[in-house]
Amino acid sequence: MKIALGSDHAGFQYKEAIKQYLQSAGHEVIDKGAFTYDAADDYPTFCGPAAKAVPAGEAERAIVLGGSGNGEAMVANHVSGIRCALCWNAETARLGRMHNDANCISIGERMVDLATALEIVRVWLETPFEGGRHAARIAHIED
Repeated sequence: MKIALGSDHAGFQYKEAIKQYLQSAGHEVIDKGAFTYDAADDYPTFCGPAAKAVPAGEAERAIVLGGSGNGEAMVANHVSGIRCALCWNAETARLGRMHNDANCISIGERMVDLATALEIVRVWLETPFEGGRHAARIAHIED
């Protein structure tokens, strides 16, 4: 699967670890930055392009990262066609996929430990969309 990544300075270390995890699992990573740790980096600069990669067909899914994950999710959810779930544990990732067909997740590096972040990514990738009654809700979101 092609997965776009974007983070500011506060999510940079996890972005790099997640990139390595995804590549070792056989996924293609499209890294939209940041490319170095720089406290002057702003999350919209990198998270916006990562999210935009999905509806553009450049990636199938996206992961955005920052300090809390809140602003990053807000940026991603401003992109038409993106359903970004803010995840703080495996259950939020599972439900984001199963019920909301989340094609993007946001993780806060200051909110969870790295093992949890990697588990969030794993669960999100492995969980299918349940469809059914949830499909009508997704269509309503798209309207």
